[in-house]
Parts: sequence; C-alpha cells; structure tokens
Amino acid sequence: MAAWLRCLILISVLSWTTDHVRAQGIQASENPIPVGKNVTLFSENQVTTGAWLFNNQLVVIIFPGGVVIAANSTGRVVYNSTTSALTVMSLKLGDSGTYTFQDVGSSASQLVLSVQEPISGVTMTANGTDLVEFNDTVTLTCAVVTGTSLSFTWLNDTATVTPGEYVHISDDGSQLTIAKVKRYDEGPIKCNVTNGISQGISSSVLFNISYGPTAAAVSVVPPMHTHITGSNITLSCLAESKPPATIQWMLDGVNLNHFGVQLELPMVAENHSGDYQCLLHNSVTSRFSSTSAMIRIMAPITAVMVNHTGGVAVAQEPFTLNCQVNGEVEIIQWWMNDDPVSADDTTIFDADNRTLTLNPAQPSDAGQYKCQAFNAVSNMTSSPYILEVYYGPNTPVITAPSVALIGNQVLLNCSSISHPPSMYSWRFNETEVANTAEYLAGPLAFNMNGTYTCIAFNNVTGRNSTAYHMLTVLAPVSMASITAASAHPILNNTFSLTCETEGNVESITWQQNGAPLYEDGTTNLSLNNDTLTFEPVLMSHNGNFTCEASNPLSSLTSENYTLNVIYGPGVPNVTLPIVTLEGSSVTLGCSALSYPSSQYMWFFNGTPVANTSVYLTPALNTNMSGTYTCEAHNTITGNNSSADTMLTVLEKIKYVHIEVPVHPPVEGYSYMMMCNVSGPADQVAWRVNGQPLITDDRIAMSVDNRTVTFNELHRNDSGLYHCWAINLAQHMLSPPHMLLVNFGPETPMVYGPSMAVEGQSVNFSCSAVSLPDSHFTWWHNDTKVANSSLFVSAPLTLNMSGKYTCMARNPVSGMNSTSVLMLQVLEAIKSVMLENNTIPIDGDNFTLTCEVDGHYTSIQWRKGGMHLTENWSTTNHSHYFIRENRLHFLPLTRADDGMYVCVASNPVGLHESPPYDLLVNYGPLSVTISGPELAKEDLTISITCVADSRPESEYQWFMNDMPSSAFAFGSIIQIPLLESNYTCKARNPVTNITMSKTKSLGLIGSASALHSQPHKFLVIISVFIMSVPVLVH
Repeated sequence: MAAWLRCLILISVLSWTTDHVRAQGIQASENPIPVGKNVTLFSENQVTTGAWLFNNQLVVIIFPGGVVIAANSTGRVVYNSTTSALTVMSLKLGDSGTYTFQDVGSSASQLVLSVQEPISGVTMTANGTDLVEFNDTVTLTCAVVTGTSLSFTWLNDTATVTPGEYVHISDDGSQLTIAKVKRYDEGPIKCNVTNGISQGISSSVLFNISYGPTAAAVSVVPPMHTHITGSNITLSCLAESKPPATIQWMLDGVNLNHFGVQLELPMVAENHSGDYQCLLHNSVTSRFSSTSAMIRIMAPITAVMVNHTGGVAVAQEPFTLNCQVNGEVEIIQWWMNDDPVSADDTTIFDADNRTLTLNPAQPSDAGQYKCQAFNAVSNMTSSPYILEVYYGPNTPVITAPSVALIGNQVLLNCSSISHPPSMYSWRFNETEVANTAEYLAGPLAFNMNGTYTCIAFNNVTGRNSTAYHMLTVLAPVSMASITAASAHPILNNTFSLTCETEGNVESITWQQNGAPLYEDGTTNLSLNNDTLTFEPVLMSHNGNFTCEASNPLSSLTSENYTLNVIYGPGVPNVTLPIVTLEGSSVTLGCSALSYPSSQYMWFFNGTPVANTSVYLTPALNTNMSGTYTCEAHNTITGNNSSADTMLTVLEKIKYVHIEVPVHPPVEGYSYMMMCNVSGPADQVAWRVNGQPLITDDRIAMSVDNRTVTFNELHRNDSGLYHCWAINLAQHMLSPPHMLLVNFGPETPMVYGPSMAVEGQSVNFSCSAVSLPDSHFTWWHNDTKVANSSLFVSAPLTLNMSGKYTCMARNPVSGMNSTSVLMLQVLEAIKSVMLENNTIPIDGDNFTLTCEVDGHYTSIQWRKGGMHLTENWSTTNHSHYFIRENRLHFLPLTRADDGMYVCVASNPVGLHESPPYDLLVNYGPLSVTISGPELAKEDLTISITCVADSRPESEYQWFMNDMPSSAFAFGSIIQIPLLESNYTCKARNPVTNITMSKTKSLGLIGSASALHSQPHKFLVIISVFIMSVPVLVH
C-alpha cells in the first residue's frame, strides 16, 4: 500500500474529530481578502504527518517523504513542506470557509477565511421628501452594484441613526423607515456600506418637513409688569412654524383687526390695560395655536406730605404723625434720620401705614421723619418733618469734694438731663445760697460742715428734681517722728519704737524697708498704732522703719529709723585642708556670725599661735599634725564661741609605673599587668583610653587593685592604659602603656571571577582581618601558585578550572585561615557567521543560519540594529519566525531587505557575526516601453524596454506577435521605421519570471512617399504611439 494512502487511513481513523479543534494556531497573510488575490495560511507548528482541509474536504495530505494535493485543488494550491504553509491562488468567493490543519496524534487548528467582493455603486432612494411633522412616514432604501458581506450604517448628518419606537431598520440594514417624522429628521440622510475590504457611501437626501405652530410666546417691550401712562409699548408674537404661521391680535376676547408679528400701543392710558392674545395658524399643517400677555397701565403719584395731631411731643406721652398722599398708593414706608422705621412695643402703624403713633414718646424718638409712597410705576418721598421730644429734669448730679481743709474754697456743680435745659437753685441748711448751676463756698470754717441741696426745674414739662451733698471741714497733719525706748536692740530681747505726731490725725501706718508692716507673733501695735513693740527682737527686724500720719486731705511720713540687731558670735566656721604634704604651708581661716564683728584667737594643742581671723602656718612636718582651735568674742554682748579642726601632715608618693610580662599579648590567652608604686598609697585605680577600667568575669583585679589579670584577651582590650596611686593629699598617674592584642587571621575575603574563557588571564585578590598583617599564599587544587595576596593567572586553559584557595597566616599568633573560590574555564567562541543555502527570492521561503564555533548559551537576531523577537511577526509586511539558530522567512518579501547580524552569547560575553546584506530578488513586476527616438544620421528609430526587477532582466524583442524567434536582444533596439507591433519580453535570470509588453507603431501615408526626402520628414513627424500592455508570466 502506498505511503500516502496509509497516511490517509491513519488520519481518518485516529484524528478526524472536532472535539480536539483549537481556534488558534493558523495565521493568514490577509483576512478578509479581496477576490482574485493569493493568500498564504501559516501554521505555528511544522507537521510531518497530517492534512489541510477546507470545509472538512481534504485539500493536502502530508506524510513522511511527500504530499498529495486533491485533484480539484491542483494548480490553485501550493504547499510548502519546509514550513507546512498552504497558499491558495486567485481566490474566489467560494473559497470562503473553514480551513483546518490536522496533525496526527495532536489537536487540529482552524481558521475561518472570508473572501469578499469590493463595494461599488452605492445608491439611496426615498418614497417622499415633502413631509408633515407627526403625520407622515418615509422609507429609504440603500443598494449597491457590487459587493459581498455587506454592513449598512445610516447617518443623519454626522450622527448614527439607531432603531427606536418610530425608527425601524430592516432588510439586513438596507432599509430605513421613520414613522411620524419630526423636524429633526430633515437630514442630510446618508447610507454608508462596508465590508472587511472596502466601503462606499451614498449621496445625501434632505427632507422638507412642515411643522408647528408650537412654543408660541408673546414678548413685551419694555418688559414690565405695569406700565406708566403715556408709555409706548410693543408686543411681539413668536412661534416655531414651517412655513411661518399667520398671526391675528385680540384684547380681552375682542378682535383688534390687526395682523402680523408685532402690535404697537403708542401713548397708552389706563383704559389700555387688559389681556392681549395672538392667534396663530399654519396653512400646511392645518394646526392652530394661541398665547397671551396681561398689560397693566397706571398713573404716577403726584404729592406726599407729613403732619401731626395735637400739641408738642412730651416724653412718656403719646404722639401721632400722618402721611398724606395724592395718587394710587400700594405701599407706604416711614423713615427716621434716613433709616427705615419698624413697628415695636412703642412704635405703632395703622393698617395701611398712613399713621405712625409713638406711645409713649421717648427722647430717642427725636429726629427727621419722612414717609415714602410707592405704586407700580412711581414712588415719592415727603419733605422731612423735624420732631422734638421734650423731657426732664432727671435726678440732678452734684460734683464736689466731700472733705476740704479749713480756710480753702469749694466749688459745687449741679447738672440734670433735660430738654429744654433746667433752671437751678442751691440751699444750705434750708437757706438758699445760689440760683445758678454752680456755687462757690468759702473761705471754709468748721461751722460750714453740713448738707448742701440742688433743685432743677423744666419750664416746658413743669417738672422738678432734687439732689443732696455732704461737706466735712478738716485741719492738716503738721509733724511725724520715730523715737526708741532703749539704747540697743539685742537679739531675743524686747524693744519699742514710738511715732510722735501733731495736727488732726485719723490713722498711723508703719513701713519696714518701704513695705507695709502688720502685726504678727513678735510684732505688736498699740491701740492707735502710735507704738511698735518687738517681743522679742529677731534678725528679720533689721532694716529701715518709717511711720505715716494722715487724714483724708493731708499726710506726713517720718524720717527713716535704722534698726541694727545686736547678736553673736555664732559657732565659728573654720576653713583649712584636713590633710597636707610635709614641707608645705597651709592657711587656716576663721569666721563667725556677729554684730558688731567679733575678735579672734588661734590655738595649737591649747597653745596660742595667732590673734587674727587668718593664720598662715610655717613649713610643716609630720610632728605638726594635731588640733587647731579658733575662738571668737563679741564686745557688746560679751559672748564667746570656739571651734576645733584636725590637720594631718603626710609623706609624699615618689613614682608610679606599669609592669608587663615579656611574652606578647595574644587574643584568647591570659595576660597580666602590675602597677608598681613607691610611697604611701591608700588606693590604686586603672584607666583605659581615659575611662575607668571595668572588671567582669574575664577581667579581674587583686585585692589592693595593683594587679590586673585578663583571663582571656579580646582584641577590643587593646588601648592606652594608666594606673593611679592615690592618698588623701596626693595622687600620681603612671606613664601610659599601650596594649596591642595580637589576633587573627579571620576567614579571608577573596575576590575574582567565577567564570572565564580560555586564553585570558584573571586576577584573584585576598584580604583578612589580622594584627599584625597576615602573610598570604594561593593554592590551585593543592598546588601552591603564589606567595602574595594578589594572584594573576597565566593564560587560562580548560584544565585550569577548579578550586582556588587563599591561606592567610599571622606570624605572631601562628594561626592561619583559608577561603575557597571556584573558577570555571569556558571554551571561547572563535567565530560567528551567517549562512544560507538558497537564493533569496520574493515569495519563496528563505532561511538564515547562525553558525557558531564554540560554546554559547543563546542567540539573538538583529536587523538594522533593531532586535527581532522570537515569536511570529507580521509587521511591515514581513513574515518570519525564529527556531534555535535559524531565522525563517515564510515567505520572503521585499520588505525583508536589510543588514542582518546574529549575536551569540555565553556567561562571559557577546560575539557578533559579520553583517549579512539581504537583497531579495524579485520581478519583473512591470514592463514599460518608451520611444520611439529618431536617429539623425540614418533616420532610424530607437525604442527602450525597462522592467522593475532584481537582478536586471534579460530582454528579447518580437515583431507582429511572432514568438517563435526573437529579432533583437537588449534593453534598447534601433530599427527601421516600419508599421508593426513590437513586443518586449523581460526575463529575470534568477527568479525565472517573464513579463511582456507590446507597442504598436503606425505611419500616415503610403510607403512610396518615403522615396523623396521631404516626404521622409513628413512621415517621421506623423509617427504616433499607442501602447497595449500584455502581461505574460
């Protein structure tokens, strides 16, 4: 059985099921696509056993080693076995349908292809254009001459028409029906027809739609609710109507026999008021409408005046104002001092505001009153009415002193609130002394003490009012002085001060240091405050004392009396060092609280040594340690007081230094330091880097602190150490000792690449924390290769991969430490080249291969410096995909021209191929013949044939459609002037495609006319060219 037949049976049995169909996986070079073009269907996968189907009918069967194309597809279908692509040529409408690509043992992929005919000749018709709004229905029909898979869109101007209650679209969108048309349906209406490959739009139609009248309205100029008599008024009637409506005017239902949009009312009077109506009629729609406007006309106000009822306005009595107006009034407003007047508890208006009553009148109601009258067309304000409110007198106010000195004069003043101003009279003890507002009394005597009375009287209101004032006459204070009862104010004894005065004294006050003095537990005052007694005198009573004697009109303050309290001496305060060094002198100071100051004596072990408060000793020795006593004496109190102090004289410290062992200090081991002191030291202290040394479980000190032991040294124990020797009189610091703890090395830090290519050198460096600095060695797989921290390798070979070890060693501690770095030596990429094994021809499949000599991990492709993606690409008319180290073009197009490179990369770098200049061979795509051109020498002609082709085409010339033998070769031929059809055949030697073009040359006149020279020229200028293209592939 043939292999293709076995494949067909296998496909039918195993794989022909729609349950495993995928909607993706096939791509078309164009979809939808016009009739007559070629289409290529691409698959993402290459198939060795399977089939292409169209509408479930076999087109191509694929089996290992070959393919079979169905008989009915032969000549129209091309299968590419390299890419599994299927090309269908010269498409027909019947080629639309489902294309399936089946891979045996896997799922199938499908694509629905749409072959369409371009649209042409779009027209639109309507069953009427003159329409009445809400009455008529119109139907529009859209048709095309050619086109398939049509989609219709209706447009009203630029807006898309959508179906609705009165809009219906039928017949697959080609018919539009608008029921009960509206004015907004006028258009222009157009029909737009599209399919996947083309579109067309019809000419537009405009409807003449009659409507209205609607939205009728009357406008009034000027626009007022009420018009003043004598005005000119214009009324306008407007409505939406097509054609325009006729208009008729009426007043209060009576026909005015006036027609037109406007109605003029000149110099109106009040009898022109009423309801104005306009009636509208559209003769085409036969519809009516009406609207109206109310006009009111009024005369203006001519006079406004304010008057009053009764006599003058008196406070606390009612008073009424009236507003008199000539003309029709709608509103009356009252004003006081240009502010509006509102009703309240004392301000009352009648029903129409014509009367204003003040009940009762108040002084604050005085002012200018006006009334303002309003109607719809005018307003007028009265002249001001000035209202005076009479009141008073209120209770008088007397301003005068209540006390005065004997022999002085006093002015008494009386005032009362009153309008008009009051009249006044003064009385003293029921006797009138003055009849004016002011009364000057004096010179004063003691018998002028008493009550003074003022009486105020208003001669308009008939009212009076009275006030009273009390005056007291006094003598001034003439003396104040302080005297003491005893000689000395001694602390804790009783002491008194007395304030002596002359004149009328009503009060005495005491001050200490300028502040008022009050009684307390130790300070007492006599009944009239003239004696101050201290029981007893305290230190707080020290200071300056004054007493002040006063009455309401005069006062006098005594001179200062200075009180110094006598006391002491208290226990002396002794200042001196308690310890000092032999050979030095010290100063002993003694002071005791005392007034007056004490006298002093110094004693050493009971023997007097000085009679001053300060005692400077001679140079001291250890025998001069002992008790020093200071005694203080007050000569007034007769009291003594003493104090003792001890002085100790010590021997000096000679030197202090730190001793350490011979072996060096190493981290992790024990270490000891000793403080050696010469002289008396009560205490030893240690410091490191200027701070106290802290002991813990690791650092210990001996009982006397002279020895420090590090049980286990740490590197941070390094530092500058001192020890202090201390007694009560002296401390001495040792010279510094620098402790440097040797440590390390810690685990080294190694630096270098983990990968490199053979032939290059690499640098490795190593460092480790250590004191002193470590010595370094490098090892490769247990072989020493360097004795320094930096190792530069020789040019690498593949066997130099492996473990590189750095060892650091401390020369003092003898310790060492290592770190390892792994190096992989990779094979170098020696070359990268682009290769191909076929000629690049437009429309054929083409592959570029990236050949790499050496190890690589990835390949990238670039065109013109731009990166190419690895997935399918159909951009810029280019169809390619990338698999492993190959770039496939399915098929190749002229858009694929360009400079291509491939870049191979591994972990250590990129390697780029030399550029490959891809020039796609194509054509010929078109052939043109130009000429003829006349040759001057022999009167022959030349014609030129040019074809669009790469490489340049080869040319053959044929005469009179005789293809059996060519009579000339090349792009340009020179021939005699003969009437004939000349055919140029262009052939591309690479693509093997040919294309022809024929040109006819004709003559005017007969051949015999060419025997004479003038006739030859006539024939030449009579040559004409007519080109008839004939394409042959």
